[in-house]
Amino acid sequence: MDVTDFDYELPEELIAQTPLKDRAASRLMVLNPNKERIAHHTFSEIIDYLNSGDCLVLNDTKVLPARLIGHKEETGAKIELLLLKQKEGDSWECLAKPAKRVHEGARISFGDGMLEAVCTQELDEGRRMVTFNYKGIFYEVLDALGKMPLPPYIKEQLDDPDLYQTVYAKHRGSAAAPTAGLHFTKELLAEIENKGVHIVFITLHVGLGTFRPVKVDKIEEHTMHSEFYQMSAQAADQLTQARKNGKRIIACGTTVIRTLETITAKFDGAFEETSGWTDIFIYPGFRYRAIDGMITNFHLPKSTLIMLVSAFAGHDFILNAYREAVKQRYRFFSFGDAMFIEEGINHS
Repeated sequence: MDVTDFDYELPEELIAQTPLKDRAASRLMVLNPNKERIAHHTFSEIIDYLNSGDCLVLNDTKVLPARLIGHKEETGAKIELLLLKQKEGDSWECLAKPAKRVHEGARISFGDGMLEAVCTQELDEGRRMVTFNYKGIFYEVLDALGKMPLPPYIKEQLDDPDLYQTVYAKHRGSAAAPTAGLHFTKELLAEIENKGVHIVFITLHVGLGTFRPVKVDKIEEHTMHSEFYQMSAQAADQLTQARKNGKRIIACGTTVIRTLETITAKFDGAFEETSGWTDIFIYPGFRYRAIDGMITNFHLPKSTLIMLVSAFAGHDFILNAYREAVKQRYRFFSFGDAMFIEEGINHS
């Protein structure tokens, strides 16, 4: 398929710059591709579409203040690093900007020497391996010096960095938030649990792979970067039991979808306690095995994320839904509104 098949026109003013004060007050587009039905709701009404015994699967990753701004010790040139993956100890894969100024052996200072990065390897696409030197506890230093790594289409800084965290964020490691989960409040989650819905947590640390633009004409030639995921024995048991009882598995966000589909591919359709790295790329023609419905935001044109959603609900139907969202003035991307797809057209 051609990457232009996933393009659509989006007025710039519909790109949400700030989150709503009440997370659950976002709009919710409810889609049923098999009935070709589109309905408009408020996100808090998601509870009306969840049934007792269903599993709602959430990604409990926590975003690191992964954006560091410093200068080269040799020249004083301004350098920005975005932490992507911790490799071993104090060795990290980072995205450097401008990368052409960061060569092997370069030393970058942050916070008047509170933190130092030494480039140990040059990778492609602006990525660098660095080793950090510091005193004390790394994450405390990072909390003091780092900034939230907001997407480039968000021009305004957040007054409260926690607005870019889900209310259930737990395990540090992401370079970006699993944004479909930003709509949930603790109160709404409690109401959902009281209805008898099982809330299941998995972890996928969001890295460059999810947001890397597709630079090839044919999407089949695109390669995803890998991201770390983990599923506990408890989560696997909850999902297995839901399957046995004929209940639905509802994934919140593309990161959850990629994790669950990776695991069921690894274990021939089963859920098992496991961890590892996934570079799964889901686009039309993919057969879903793990999920029955999905909650997701509205994604960038020509992105791997809109391809993933199209694989679940159908290319033409999704593009039509996006055109309807533009017409109805929905808010787009990370701080925007959400959609709930009740069922897929191509899953077993």
